[in-house]
Amino acid sequence: GELALICKVLFREGVAGSRQATLARQLIDHAWCHTLDGGRMLVRGQRTEPISPIPFEVYLPFRELGYSSPEAERAFRLNQRLDSYAALEMSPVRRLGLSAFQRRYGLPTRVPEADIAGTTWLGRSPEPWTVEGHIAYDITHTVFHLTDWGENPDGLPAEIACYLADWLPAWLDDWLDLQRWDLLGELLVVDACLPRPTFDERAWEGFAAAQQPDGAMPAVRTMPQGAPDEVFDVVYHPTLVAAFASVLATSRALTQLAHSPS
Repeated sequence: GELALICKVLFREGVAGSRQATLARQLIDHAWCHTLDGGRMLVRGQRTEPISPIPFEVYLPFRELGYSSPEAERAFRLNQRLDSYAALEMSPVRRLGLSAFQRRYGLPTRVPEADIAGTTWLGRSPEPWTVEGHIAYDITHTVFHLTDWGENPDGLPAEIACYLADWLPAWLDDWLDLQRWDLLGELLVVDACLPRPTFDERAWEGFAAAQQPDGAMPAVRTMPQGAPDEVFDVVYHPTLVAAFASVLATSRALTQLAHSPS
Protein backbone atom coordinates (compact mmCIF):
# COMPACT_ATOMS: atom_id res chain seq x y z
CA GLY A 1 0.00 0.00 0.00
CA GLU A 2 2.75 2.48 0.82
CA LEU A 3 4.23 1.99 -2.66
CA ALA A 4 1.05 3.36 -4.24
CA LEU A 5 0.71 6.08 -1.60
CA ILE A 6 4.21 7.38 -2.20
CA CYS A 7 3.96 7.14 -5.98
CA LYS A 8 0.77 9.19 -5.69
CA VAL A 9 2.76 11.83 -3.78
CA LEU A 10 5.35 11.85 -6.56
CA PHE A 11 2.67 12.37 -9.24
CA ARG A 12 0.80 14.95 -7.14
CA GLU A 13 3.70 17.19 -6.21
CA GLY A 14 5.07 17.36 -9.76
CA VAL A 15 8.71 17.93 -8.81
CA ALA A 16 10.11 14.66 -10.16
CA GLY A 17 11.33 14.41 -13.73
CA SER A 18 9.37 12.72 -16.50
CA ARG A 19 11.69 9.69 -16.41
CA GLN A 20 11.07 9.20 -12.69
CA ALA A 21 7.32 9.58 -13.18
CA THR A 22 7.34 7.01 -15.99
CA LEU A 23 9.33 4.53 -13.90
CA ALA A 24 6.97 5.04 -10.97
CA ARG A 25 3.95 4.33 -13.17
CA GLN A 26 5.59 1.17 -14.51
CA LEU A 27 6.32 0.05 -10.96
CA ILE A 28 2.71 0.64 -9.91
CA ASP A 29 1.42 -1.22 -12.97
CA HIS A 30 3.62 -4.19 -12.10
CA ALA A 31 2.49 -4.19 -8.46
CA TRP A 32 -1.19 -4.08 -9.43
CA CYS A 33 -1.07 -6.58 -12.28
CA HIS A 34 1.38 -9.10 -10.85
CA THR A 35 1.81 -8.72 -7.10
CA LEU A 36 -1.90 -8.07 -6.46
CA ASP A 37 -3.08 -10.09 -9.48
CA GLY A 38 -5.29 -7.25 -10.70
CA GLY A 39 -6.94 -6.98 -7.28
CA ARG A 40 -7.79 -10.67 -6.99
CA MET A 41 -5.22 -11.11 -4.22
CA LEU A 42 -7.11 -8.52 -2.16
CA VAL A 43 -10.42 -10.29 -2.78
CA ARG A 44 -8.91 -13.55 -1.54
CA GLY A 45 -7.51 -11.81 1.51
CA GLN A 46 -10.88 -10.26 2.34
CA ARG A 47 -12.66 -13.61 1.99
CA THR A 48 -10.12 -15.29 4.25
CA GLU A 49 -10.29 -12.57 6.92
CA PRO A 50 -13.53 -10.60 6.43
CA ILE A 51 -12.87 -8.04 9.16
CA SER A 52 -9.21 -7.41 8.35
CA PRO A 53 -8.72 -3.79 7.20
CA ILE A 54 -5.48 -4.62 5.38
CA PRO A 55 -6.93 -5.42 1.92
CA PHE A 56 -8.92 -2.17 2.02
CA GLU A 57 -5.89 -0.15 3.15
CA VAL A 58 -3.80 -1.61 0.33
CA TYR A 59 -6.55 -1.08 -2.25
CA LEU A 60 -7.43 2.58 -1.63
CA PRO A 61 -4.25 4.24 -2.95
CA PHE A 62 -4.35 2.05 -6.06
CA ARG A 63 -7.97 3.09 -6.60
CA GLU A 64 -6.95 6.74 -6.29
CA LEU A 65 -4.42 6.12 -9.06
CA GLY A 66 -7.06 4.72 -11.40
CA TYR A 67 -7.01 0.97 -10.71
CA SER A 68 -10.18 -0.83 -9.72
CA SER A 69 -11.64 -4.17 -8.70
CA PRO A 70 -15.46 -4.11 -8.45
CA GLU A 71 -15.41 -7.46 -6.67
CA ALA A 72 -13.05 -6.16 -3.99
CA GLU A 73 -15.13 -3.00 -3.56
CA ARG A 74 -18.30 -5.03 -3.01
CA ALA A 75 -16.52 -7.04 -0.32
CA PHE A 76 -15.23 -3.89 1.40
CA ARG A 77 -18.66 -2.26 1.52
CA LEU A 78 -20.31 -5.43 2.80
CA ASN A 79 -17.75 -6.28 5.47
CA GLN A 80 -17.40 -2.75 6.80
CA ARG A 81 -21.09 -2.76 7.73
CA LEU A 82 -20.44 -5.56 10.23
CA ASP A 83 -20.46 -4.68 13.92
CA SER A 84 -17.41 -6.90 14.26
CA TYR A 85 -15.50 -4.65 11.85
CA ALA A 86 -16.22 -1.58 13.99
CA ALA A 87 -15.38 -3.49 17.17
CA LEU A 88 -12.00 -4.67 15.89
CA GLU A 89 -9.38 -3.62 18.42
CA MET A 90 -6.47 -1.55 17.13
CA SER A 91 -4.16 1.21 18.28
CA PRO A 92 -5.39 4.83 18.06
CA VAL A 93 -3.01 5.71 15.23
CA ARG A 94 -4.16 2.67 13.25
CA ARG A 95 -7.80 3.63 13.87
CA LEU A 96 -7.01 7.16 12.71
CA GLY A 97 -5.51 5.85 9.48
CA LEU A 98 -8.46 3.59 8.80
CA SER A 99 -10.93 6.44 9.38
CA ALA A 100 -8.94 8.68 7.04
CA PHE A 101 -8.99 5.99 4.35
CA GLN A 102 -12.74 5.48 4.79
CA ARG A 103 -13.29 9.22 4.34
CA ARG A 104 -11.17 9.28 1.19
CA TYR A 105 -13.04 6.28 -0.19
CA GLY A 106 -16.45 7.78 0.60
CA LEU A 107 -17.47 5.33 3.30
CA PRO A 108 -19.04 6.48 6.58
CA THR A 109 -16.70 6.60 9.56
CA ARG A 110 -18.05 5.64 12.97
CA VAL A 111 -15.67 7.87 14.93
CA PRO A 112 -14.59 11.33 13.65
CA GLU A 113 -10.88 11.64 12.90
CA ALA A 114 -10.62 14.71 15.15
CA ASP A 115 -11.80 12.63 18.11
CA ILE A 116 -9.34 9.84 17.37
CA ALA A 117 -6.41 12.23 16.92
CA GLY A 118 -6.67 13.33 20.54
CA THR A 119 -6.25 9.75 21.75
CA THR A 120 -2.96 9.14 19.90
CA TRP A 121 0.40 9.52 21.60
CA LEU A 122 1.10 12.68 19.59
CA GLY A 123 -2.35 14.09 20.25
CA ARG A 124 -1.71 13.89 24.00
CA SER A 125 1.62 15.78 23.68
CA PRO A 126 3.45 13.73 26.35
CA GLU A 127 6.99 14.11 27.63
CA PRO A 128 9.14 14.29 24.47
CA TRP A 129 12.12 12.54 26.05
CA THR A 130 10.12 9.29 26.31
CA VAL A 131 10.09 8.80 22.53
CA GLU A 132 11.61 5.54 21.28
CA GLY A 133 11.41 3.75 17.96
CA HIS A 134 7.84 2.44 18.09
CA ILE A 135 6.48 5.71 19.44
CA ALA A 136 8.39 7.66 16.79
CA TYR A 137 6.73 5.64 14.01
CA ASP A 138 3.35 6.29 15.63
CA ILE A 139 4.18 10.00 15.58
CA THR A 140 5.08 10.00 11.89
CA HIS A 141 2.00 8.06 10.85
CA THR A 142 -0.30 10.25 12.92
CA VAL A 143 1.00 13.20 10.89
CA PHE A 144 0.71 11.27 7.62
CA HIS A 145 -2.94 10.43 8.29
CA LEU A 146 -3.93 13.90 9.52
CA THR A 147 -2.37 15.56 6.46
CA ASP A 148 -3.38 12.89 3.91
CA TRP A 149 0.27 12.05 3.34
CA GLY A 150 1.33 15.66 2.96
CA GLU A 151 -1.48 16.70 0.62
CA ASN A 152 -3.27 18.79 3.24
CA PRO A 153 -0.81 20.31 5.76
CA ASP A 154 -3.67 22.36 7.20
CA GLY A 155 -5.13 19.10 8.51
CA LEU A 156 -2.53 19.13 11.28
CA PRO A 157 -4.12 20.65 14.41
CA ALA A 158 -2.36 23.80 15.61
CA GLU A 159 -1.46 22.38 19.01
CA ILE A 160 0.17 19.32 17.43
CA ALA A 161 2.06 21.51 14.96
CA CYS A 162 3.39 23.64 17.83
CA TYR A 163 4.46 20.57 19.81
CA LEU A 164 6.30 19.20 16.78
CA ALA A 165 7.94 22.55 16.06
CA ASP A 166 9.37 22.46 19.59
CA TRP A 167 10.59 18.87 19.71
CA LEU A 168 11.09 17.56 16.17
CA PRO A 169 14.56 19.16 15.85
CA ALA A 170 15.79 17.18 18.88
CA TRP A 171 14.34 13.94 17.51
CA LEU A 172 15.98 14.56 14.14
CA ASP A 173 19.33 14.96 15.89
CA ASP A 174 18.82 11.77 17.89
CA TRP A 175 17.91 9.50 14.98
CA LEU A 176 20.60 11.05 12.79
CA ASP A 177 23.24 10.26 15.42
CA LEU A 178 21.88 6.69 15.65
CA GLN A 179 21.92 6.41 11.83
CA ARG A 180 18.33 5.16 11.82
CA TRP A 181 17.74 6.20 8.21
CA ASP A 182 14.27 4.75 7.77
CA LEU A 183 12.93 6.58 10.80
CA LEU A 184 14.91 9.74 10.06
CA GLY A 185 13.34 9.82 6.58
CA GLU A 186 9.85 9.61 8.04
CA LEU A 187 10.65 12.42 10.48
CA LEU A 188 11.90 14.56 7.58
CA VAL A 189 8.51 14.02 5.96
CA VAL A 190 6.89 15.24 9.18
CA ASP A 191 9.05 18.37 9.02
CA ALA A 192 7.83 19.02 5.47
CA CYS A 193 4.23 18.78 6.70
CA LEU A 194 4.65 21.54 9.30
CA PRO A 195 3.40 25.10 8.67
CA ARG A 196 7.05 26.28 8.73
CA PRO A 197 9.37 23.42 7.73
CA THR A 198 12.96 23.71 8.96
CA PHE A 199 14.55 21.60 6.19
CA ASP A 200 17.17 20.72 8.82
CA GLU A 201 20.49 21.01 6.96
CA ARG A 202 22.48 18.63 9.15
CA ALA A 203 19.78 15.95 9.02
CA TRP A 204 19.40 16.21 5.25
CA GLU A 205 23.16 16.09 4.64
CA GLY A 206 23.50 12.96 6.76
CA PHE A 207 20.46 11.38 5.13
CA ALA A 208 21.74 12.09 1.61
CA ALA A 209 25.19 10.73 2.45
CA ALA A 210 23.68 7.40 3.50
CA GLN A 211 21.91 6.90 0.17
CA GLN A 212 23.66 4.67 -2.35
CA PRO A 213 24.51 5.69 -5.94
CA ASP A 214 21.66 3.51 -7.23
CA GLY A 215 19.20 5.22 -4.87
CA ALA A 216 18.96 2.44 -2.30
CA MET A 217 18.74 3.56 1.32
CA PRO A 218 19.83 1.35 4.23
CA ALA A 219 17.42 1.10 7.13
CA VAL A 220 20.15 1.42 9.77
CA ARG A 221 23.79 2.49 9.46
CA THR A 222 25.18 0.86 6.29
CA MET A 223 23.87 -1.31 3.48
CA PRO A 224 23.22 -4.95 4.45
CA GLN A 225 25.11 -7.80 2.85
CA GLY A 226 23.57 -10.90 1.31
CA ALA A 227 21.67 -12.21 -1.68
CA PRO A 228 20.02 -9.51 -3.83
CA ASP A 229 16.50 -10.61 -2.85
CA GLU A 230 17.36 -10.47 0.83
CA VAL A 231 18.96 -7.03 0.51
CA PHE A 232 15.92 -5.77 -1.41
CA ASP A 233 13.58 -6.86 1.37
CA VAL A 234 15.63 -4.93 3.94
CA VAL A 235 16.07 -1.69 1.98
CA TYR A 236 12.68 -1.59 0.22
CA HIS A 237 10.87 0.49 2.84
CA PRO A 238 13.67 2.98 3.66
CA THR A 239 14.18 3.56 -0.07
CA LEU A 240 10.48 4.34 -0.49
CA VAL A 241 10.67 6.67 2.50
CA ALA A 242 13.69 8.44 0.99
CA ALA A 243 11.70 9.12 -2.18
CA PHE A 244 8.73 10.35 -0.13
CA ALA A 245 10.85 12.70 1.97
CA SER A 246 12.81 14.06 -0.99
CA VAL A 247 9.76 14.76 -3.13
CA LEU A 248 7.71 16.39 -0.38
CA ALA A 249 10.57 18.52 0.98
CA THR A 250 11.53 19.67 -2.52
CA SER A 251 7.93 20.62 -3.26
CA ARG A 252 7.55 22.54 0.02
CA ALA A 253 10.87 24.35 -0.49
CA LEU A 254 9.88 25.43 -4.01
CA THR A 255 6.51 26.60 -2.71
CA GLN A 256 8.22 28.71 -0.05
CA LEU A 257 10.53 30.24 -2.64
CA ALA A 258 7.60 31.04 -4.91
CA HIS A 259 5.82 32.91 -2.12
CA SER A 260 8.84 34.68 -0.65
CA PRO A 261 9.39 38.40 -1.38
CA SER A 262 11.68 38.89 -4.37
